[in-house]
Amino acid sequence: MRGVAELRLLSYNVRSLRDDRAALARVIRACAPDVLCVQEAPRFFGWRAHAARLGRATGLTYVTGGAPSCGTMIMSSPRLTVERAEDVTFPLTPGLHRRGLATAVLRVGGRREARLGVVSCHLSLRSDERQAQGRLLLRHLAALGAPAAVVAGDLNERPSGRTARLLTGGLTDAWRAAPEGGRFTFPSHAADRRIDVVLCTSEVEVLGCGVPTGPPGVDAAGWRADLGRATDHLPVLATLRI
Repeated sequence: MRGVAELRLLSYNVRSLRDDRAALARVIRACAPDVLCVQEAPRFFGWRAHAARLGRATGLTYVTGGAPSCGTMIMSSPRLTVERAEDVTFPLTPGLHRRGLATAVLRVGGRREARLGVVSCHLSLRSDERQAQGRLLLRHLAALGAPAAVVAGDLNERPSGRTARLLTGGLTDAWRAAPEGGRFTFPSHAADRRIDVVLCTSEVEVLGCGVPTGPPGVDAAGWRADLGRATDHLPVLATLRI
Protein backbone atom coordinates (compact mmCIF):
# COMPACT_ATOMS: atom_id res chain seq x y z
CA MET A 1 0.00 0.00 0.00
CA ARG A 2 1.29 3.48 -0.80
CA GLY A 3 2.41 5.78 1.97
CA VAL A 4 0.51 8.99 2.70
CA ALA A 5 2.19 12.04 4.20
CA GLU A 6 1.97 15.82 4.27
CA LEU A 7 5.01 18.05 3.99
CA ARG A 8 6.03 21.65 3.43
CA LEU A 9 8.34 22.48 0.52
CA LEU A 10 10.01 25.87 0.16
CA SER A 11 11.64 27.10 -3.06
CA TYR A 12 13.99 30.06 -2.65
CA ASN A 13 16.53 31.89 -4.82
CA VAL A 14 19.08 33.10 -2.24
CA ARG A 15 21.38 35.10 -4.54
CA SER A 16 24.53 33.27 -3.40
CA LEU A 17 23.92 34.42 0.19
CA ARG A 18 25.14 37.91 -0.73
CA ASP A 19 22.44 39.73 1.24
CA ASP A 20 21.32 39.64 4.89
CA ARG A 21 21.97 36.06 5.97
CA ALA A 22 20.33 36.48 9.35
CA ALA A 23 17.13 37.72 7.68
CA LEU A 24 17.28 34.83 5.22
CA ALA A 25 17.60 32.30 8.03
CA ARG A 26 14.67 33.87 9.88
CA VAL A 27 12.48 33.61 6.78
CA ILE A 28 13.36 29.97 6.21
CA ARG A 29 12.87 29.02 9.87
CA ALA A 30 9.49 30.79 9.99
CA CYS A 31 8.33 28.83 6.93
CA ALA A 32 9.36 25.58 8.68
CA PRO A 33 9.99 23.58 5.49
CA ASP A 34 10.54 19.84 5.38
CA VAL A 35 12.26 20.33 2.01
CA LEU A 36 14.17 23.43 0.85
CA CYS A 37 14.95 23.82 -2.85
CA VAL A 38 17.61 26.50 -3.27
CA GLN A 39 18.62 28.42 -6.38
CA GLU A 40 21.80 30.48 -6.63
CA ALA A 41 23.31 28.51 -3.78
CA PRO A 42 27.02 29.19 -3.17
CA ARG A 43 29.03 27.32 -5.81
CA PHE A 44 32.55 28.68 -5.69
CA PHE A 45 35.39 28.49 -3.14
CA GLY A 46 34.12 27.58 0.33
CA TRP A 47 30.64 26.61 -0.86
CA ARG A 48 30.48 23.59 1.47
CA ALA A 49 31.13 25.77 4.51
CA HIS A 50 28.45 28.24 3.40
CA ALA A 51 25.95 25.40 2.94
CA ALA A 52 26.81 24.01 6.38
CA ARG A 53 26.27 27.41 8.01
CA LEU A 54 22.90 27.77 6.29
CA GLY A 55 21.96 24.34 7.59
CA ARG A 56 22.93 25.21 11.16
CA ALA A 57 21.02 28.50 10.97
CA THR A 58 17.82 26.84 9.70
CA GLY A 59 17.88 23.37 11.27
CA LEU A 60 18.07 21.72 7.85
CA THR A 61 20.49 19.16 6.45
CA TYR A 62 22.35 19.35 3.15
CA VAL A 63 21.14 16.70 0.70
CA THR A 64 22.80 17.51 -2.62
CA GLY A 65 23.81 20.30 -4.99
CA GLY A 66 25.89 23.45 -4.70
CA ALA A 67 28.97 23.55 -6.90
CA PRO A 68 28.33 20.11 -8.49
CA SER A 69 24.93 21.25 -9.81
CA CYS A 70 26.03 24.81 -10.67
CA GLY A 71 24.12 26.54 -7.87
CA THR A 72 20.97 24.53 -7.26
CA MET A 73 20.65 22.72 -3.93
CA ILE A 74 18.29 20.56 -1.87
CA MET A 75 18.16 20.56 1.93
CA SER A 76 15.74 18.68 4.18
CA SER A 77 14.52 18.37 7.75
CA PRO A 78 15.54 15.42 9.94
CA ARG A 79 12.13 13.78 9.46
CA LEU A 80 13.04 12.89 5.87
CA THR A 81 15.41 10.18 4.72
CA VAL A 82 17.50 10.47 1.56
CA GLU A 83 17.02 7.42 -0.65
CA ARG A 84 19.34 8.73 -3.35
CA ALA A 85 20.57 12.00 -4.81
CA GLU A 86 22.21 13.11 -8.05
CA ASP A 87 23.61 16.37 -9.40
CA VAL A 88 23.06 17.16 -13.07
CA THR A 89 24.86 19.72 -15.24
CA PHE A 90 23.38 21.10 -18.43
CA PRO A 91 25.44 21.56 -21.61
CA LEU A 92 27.47 24.77 -21.58
CA THR A 93 26.54 27.55 -23.98
CA PRO A 94 29.63 29.67 -24.75
CA GLY A 95 29.39 33.05 -23.11
CA LEU A 96 26.82 31.94 -20.51
CA HIS A 97 27.44 30.28 -17.18
CA ARG A 98 26.66 26.60 -16.83
CA ARG A 99 23.45 25.60 -15.05
CA GLY A 100 22.19 22.35 -13.62
CA LEU A 101 19.77 20.44 -11.41
CA ALA A 102 19.89 19.12 -7.88
CA THR A 103 17.77 15.96 -7.74
CA ALA A 104 16.83 13.55 -4.97
CA VAL A 105 14.36 10.91 -3.91
CA LEU A 106 13.30 11.44 -0.30
CA ARG A 107 11.32 9.24 2.06
CA VAL A 108 8.83 10.64 4.53
CA GLY A 109 8.32 8.45 7.59
CA GLY A 110 5.12 7.45 9.30
CA ARG A 111 3.10 4.29 9.55
CA ARG A 112 3.86 3.74 5.87
CA GLU A 113 6.75 5.53 4.19
CA ALA A 114 5.95 7.78 1.25
CA ARG A 115 8.50 8.61 -1.48
CA LEU A 116 8.94 11.99 -3.15
CA GLY A 117 11.16 12.89 -6.08
CA VAL A 118 12.51 16.45 -5.87
CA VAL A 119 14.20 18.61 -8.50
CA SER A 120 15.60 22.07 -7.78
CA CYS A 121 16.14 24.07 -10.96
CA HIS A 122 17.29 27.48 -12.16
CA LEU A 123 16.86 27.89 -15.91
CA SER A 124 18.67 30.11 -18.37
CA LEU A 125 18.01 33.79 -19.03
CA ARG A 126 18.09 33.01 -22.76
CA SER A 127 14.92 31.62 -24.34
CA ASP A 128 16.37 28.97 -26.64
CA GLU A 129 18.71 27.59 -23.99
CA ARG A 130 15.90 27.67 -21.42
CA GLN A 131 13.68 25.59 -23.72
CA ALA A 132 16.39 22.96 -24.17
CA GLN A 133 16.95 22.86 -20.42
CA GLY A 134 13.22 22.39 -19.85
CA ARG A 135 13.24 19.29 -22.05
CA LEU A 136 16.27 17.89 -20.20
CA LEU A 137 14.61 18.64 -16.86
CA LEU A 138 11.58 16.55 -17.79
CA ARG A 139 13.84 13.70 -18.86
CA HIS A 140 15.72 13.71 -15.54
CA LEU A 141 12.47 13.99 -13.60
CA ALA A 142 11.16 10.84 -15.27
CA ALA A 143 14.47 9.07 -14.58
CA LEU A 144 13.99 9.53 -10.83
CA GLY A 145 11.42 6.74 -10.95
CA ALA A 146 9.26 8.39 -8.27
CA PRO A 147 5.63 8.85 -9.39
CA ALA A 148 5.11 11.51 -6.72
CA ALA A 149 7.55 14.26 -7.66
CA VAL A 150 8.04 18.02 -7.46
CA VAL A 151 10.01 20.50 -9.57
CA ALA A 152 10.78 23.73 -7.72
CA GLY A 153 12.79 26.71 -8.80
CA ASP A 154 13.42 29.86 -10.75
CA LEU A 155 12.30 29.49 -14.37
CA ASN A 156 13.43 33.00 -15.36
CA GLU A 157 10.16 33.14 -17.25
CA ARG A 158 6.53 34.01 -16.57
CA PRO A 159 3.85 31.27 -16.69
CA SER A 160 2.88 32.30 -20.23
CA GLY A 161 6.40 31.60 -21.54
CA ARG A 162 6.99 28.64 -23.82
CA THR A 163 9.25 26.74 -21.40
CA ALA A 164 6.78 27.23 -18.55
CA ARG A 165 4.05 25.93 -20.85
CA LEU A 166 6.24 22.96 -21.81
CA LEU A 167 6.64 22.03 -18.15
CA THR A 168 3.00 22.57 -17.19
CA GLY A 169 1.89 20.44 -20.13
CA GLY A 170 2.45 17.44 -17.87
CA LEU A 171 2.96 18.97 -14.43
CA THR A 172 0.57 20.86 -12.19
CA ASP A 173 1.37 24.47 -11.33
CA ALA A 174 0.90 24.33 -7.56
CA TRP A 175 -0.03 28.00 -7.22
CA ARG A 176 -2.81 27.66 -9.80
CA ALA A 177 -4.04 24.45 -8.16
CA ALA A 178 -4.34 25.90 -4.65
CA PRO A 179 -3.32 29.58 -4.39
CA GLU A 180 -2.42 30.60 -0.87
CA GLY A 181 -0.55 33.79 -0.02
CA GLY A 182 1.12 36.05 -2.55
CA ARG A 183 1.46 35.43 -6.27
CA PHE A 184 4.46 37.44 -7.52
CA THR A 185 8.01 36.44 -6.62
CA PHE A 186 10.42 38.97 -8.16
CA PRO A 187 11.91 41.41 -7.32
CA SER A 188 11.53 41.04 -3.58
CA HIS A 189 11.25 44.77 -2.83
CA ALA A 190 8.36 45.29 -5.28
CA ALA A 191 7.37 41.97 -6.81
CA ASP A 192 5.44 42.25 -10.08
CA ARG A 193 6.09 38.92 -11.84
CA ARG A 194 5.91 35.20 -11.04
CA ILE A 195 9.04 33.44 -12.22
CA ASP A 196 9.57 31.09 -9.23
CA VAL A 197 7.31 28.05 -9.17
CA VAL A 198 6.48 24.69 -7.64
CA LEU A 199 5.29 22.10 -10.17
CA CYS A 200 3.94 18.67 -9.22
CA THR A 201 3.11 15.33 -10.80
CA SER A 202 -0.46 14.06 -10.55
CA GLU A 203 0.50 11.84 -7.58
CA VAL A 204 1.01 14.95 -5.44
CA GLU A 205 -2.00 16.77 -3.96
CA VAL A 206 -1.45 20.50 -3.49
CA LEU A 207 -3.04 21.83 -0.30
CA GLY A 208 -1.74 25.37 -0.71
CA CYS A 209 1.02 27.26 -2.52
CA GLY A 210 2.28 30.82 -2.76
CA VAL A 211 4.50 33.49 -1.26
CA PRO A 212 3.95 33.32 2.51
CA THR A 213 2.39 36.56 3.73
CA GLY A 214 3.37 36.13 7.37
CA PRO A 215 3.49 32.87 9.32
CA PRO A 216 1.50 32.76 12.58
CA GLY A 217 3.28 34.42 15.48
CA VAL A 218 5.63 36.44 13.26
CA ASP A 219 5.48 40.25 13.38
CA ALA A 220 4.08 41.43 10.03
CA ALA A 221 6.34 44.47 9.68
CA GLY A 222 9.42 42.49 10.62
CA TRP A 223 8.43 39.76 8.19
CA ARG A 224 8.13 42.18 5.28
CA ALA A 225 11.46 43.75 6.18
CA ASP A 226 13.17 40.36 6.32
CA LEU A 227 11.77 39.37 2.92
CA GLY A 228 13.29 42.49 1.39
CA ARG A 229 16.65 42.08 3.12
CA ALA A 230 17.13 38.34 2.63
CA THR A 231 17.55 38.19 -1.17
CA ASP A 232 16.13 39.62 -4.40
CA HIS A 233 13.46 36.89 -4.78
CA LEU A 234 10.50 36.00 -2.59
CA PRO A 235 10.10 32.42 -1.37
CA VAL A 236 7.40 30.04 -2.59
CA LEU A 237 5.95 27.73 0.05
CA ALA A 238 3.85 24.69 -0.87
CA THR A 239 1.98 22.35 1.45
CA LEU A 240 1.73 18.97 -0.24
CA ARG A 241 0.17 15.58 0.39
CA ILE A 242 1.84 12.52 -1.15
